[in-house]
Parts: sequence; structure tokens; C-alpha cells
Amino acid sequence: MICEEEKADFTNISGNEKIFRLQENVTGVRIVNNKRGTIKMETQLEFRYAERKDVSLVLYFIKGIAKYEKMEDQVEADEKTLEEWMFDKQKAECIFACLDGKEIGFALFFHNFSTFVGRAGLYLEDIFILPEYRGKGYGKQIFKKLASIAVERHCGRMEWVCLDWNKPSIEFYTSLGAVPMTGWTTYRLSEDKFRKLAEK
Repeated sequence: MICEEEKADFTNISGNEKIFRLQENVTGVRIVNNKRGTIKMETQLEFRYAERKDVSLVLYFIKGIAKYEKMEDQVEADEKTLEEWMFDKQKAECIFACLDGKEIGFALFFHNFSTFVGRAGLYLEDIFILPEYRGKGYGKQIFKKLASIAVERHCGRMEWVCLDWNKPSIEFYTSLGAVPMTGWTTYRLSEDKFRKLAEK
């Protein structure tokens, strides 16, 4: 996941991560640009939702993230698994960012839920832009699209994680109005661990 506003590394992997949140305000979830000036973009992106026929393309972008992070050996997902969980069970959604009819980026997300807010939130799992299209402000366009989806669905917040060392991305996220959730630690049980727990 790269964009920076211009070149930030938008790759979400396990490790030392910060949780970021865009909270809904009176008028809905908004992206706030705190930087002066405007971003020059080559052209406006078009967006479309992934369909069942796009499973191979979704996996292509996932592998693109893994390749960038030198974690290709950790990708367990395959087309059959993605098709089952994204389209049969409908547990995640994906949008493609398109330029002149070509998919140049994607964002994969799903809904979580806040007991305090009493509503669903939009959780961004991954965002990725092909290397040759980075540095053009397309990352912000993707975030604006995600924010519009959150508004349309009356979500209470948007959340995602970022590696602690990824300073360009952190600066980009905070420029959008996102707030790092200091004092929170993400915990994870891998499948082998929760299977053992379930058997106890």
C-alpha cells in the first residue's frame, strides 16, 4: 500500500502497528486535509466493486502487497478461499481504483462493530496501488471513496492499522484527520492457537 499522500507505504501486516481511526462527526465521516495547497492529480479515478469473476485480480493485488513487503511465502489465500469468504459468505468487500479502464489499485474492507457507538464501522484491511501509479494522489482518492461508503452506510467510524516505522503513511493518515489510538494493543490468535483453545 503506497501513496504517501504521495508515497506512503500503505501495507498492513502483522508486527508493531498503530491503530488509526476516523471518527464520525455531526455531518458524517469526513476526510480533513490539514496540509496547505492542493494535490495535483493526473486524472480522476473511477471505482467499481469486485465481482466473483475478479477473484484472480484480488489475489493479484494481495500478492503485490506481499511482494513489496518480502512476505510472499506468508500468503495462504487462494482463489477458492477468497471466492468462498468474499462472495459466498460475504465477509469482505473490495473496490478497484480504475484509470482509463485499468485497475491500478484496490482496497479490501469489511464492517466491524462498536458497542460504544452502537453502530458498525468500516475496517480497512488492505489498500494497494501499483508502483507505476504512486505519487499522484490516488491514495487520497481511494480514501475519499471509502469515506463516502462509510457515510452512505451510516458507519460510526473508519479504522485500520499501520506499522510503527511507516512514518510517511502515518503523516498521510494524520493529514486526513485520522487519530492514532495510543494506549491500545492489537492481540491476535492464529488458527492453530484458537483451535487449541477451543479444544481445552
